[in-house]
Amino acid sequence: MDRRRFLFTLTAGDWPQFLGPARDGSAQEAGWGPGEFRVAWKKAVGAGFAGPVVSQGKLIIFHRIGGEEIVEAWDARSAARLWAIPSPTRYRDDFGFDEGPRAAATVSGGRVFTQGAAGMLEALDFATGKRLWSVATMEKYGVAKNFFGAAGSPVVHENLVLLNVGGRERAGIVAFDAATGREVWRATNDEASYSTGTIAPWNGKPHAFFLTRAGLVAVEVGTGKVVQQVRWRSRSSASVNAATPLVVGDEIFLSASYGTGATVLKMAGPVWKPLWASDDSLSNHYSTSVVNGGYLYGFHGRQEEGQAFRCVEWKTGKVMWSEEGFGAGTVTLVNGKFLLTAREDGELVWASANPRKWEVLSRGRTLGGTVRSYPAVANGRVYLRNERELTAVVSSSFALP
Repeated sequence: MDRRRFLFTLTAGDWPQFLGPARDGSAQEAGWGPGEFRVAWKKAVGAGFAGPVVSQGKLIIFHRIGGEEIVEAWDARSAARLWAIPSPTRYRDDFGFDEGPRAAATVSGGRVFTQGAAGMLEALDFATGKRLWSVATMEKYGVAKNFFGAAGSPVVHENLVLLNVGGRERAGIVAFDAATGREVWRATNDEASYSTGTIAPWNGKPHAFFLTRAGLVAVEVGTGKVVQQVRWRSRSSASVNAATPLVVGDEIFLSASYGTGATVLKMAGPVWKPLWASDDSLSNHYSTSVVNGGYLYGFHGRQEEGQAFRCVEWKTGKVMWSEEGFGAGTVTLVNGKFLLTAREDGELVWASANPRKWEVLSRGRTLGGTVRSYPAVANGRVYLRNERELTAVVSSSFALP
């Protein structure tokens, strides 16, 4: 089963949600390849870590200006604003970090779904921006404020919107009707993590896989039936589960920092047993790894202590190579090559997906400031933001539209 088609009916070049069409950090872009990076346009944005998404020629950006979280639709080619819908917010960050939204929007079925930093879940009409419904999840489900606010993007499958709410009375994971916002089912008492869930076929049915604050939860999408729970978190109260689980066939990769480590589990039997588990292979702090040809590629280690970019064998956890001192960043697989944001400073790097050696193909800096948000890759462009502006970048190997 093609997982991209399983998840979405796609327009060519769409990047409609966090981590792309299949929520696995990969894209197929005709004509893309290594070359000099060129800026097509730049535009000011407000606060936040919510990365851009692109669908049907529209770019959706979710950011904060003053006391409002704003969802905006731009023409992806020209950056002309098409509509903007503000919502009041009083979110304050206890640590003095950015107070904008953390979670990228999700576009599906003619709607835009967002979750703000204070847990406000909203649905907007994709064509006009009209607000269709909203749910104040933290208030409704009694969610305690987390360290850095709500950060998981809405996960959409057919007529359901799934969210790791982290509420009381078995409202850890909640499914909402996509058309009305009505609650359909709820499951587990797990608190919310900063990770975004994913959906994949397993045993012939669509299942949702969430890395909550406690660990892995696998549920049937249609019913909310919990089929598996695996504890995977640090013993420290300051633990961070932020990377999205990666599903390949009947195996799943989990990774977290703060001494938790990484594992690949075989999804079979009453107990899902690890093929391997290690804190020395590929422990992701906030960035999700990608899979290519039986190998994992991603950032290992704590962000504040400096990270290494690594290649790790999926089946064994063996480190094939490690590029030390690379700094924190994100990785996207584009046409079988890597596009990395490096050192959180706006540097873009094209690299070879080669398990035998680390090989840079080209690199360049197109955006300053602090870059932590994931980019969107769509229609020959990379859309990348920092804390004050968003830029559209093309590679010289792709003709500038």
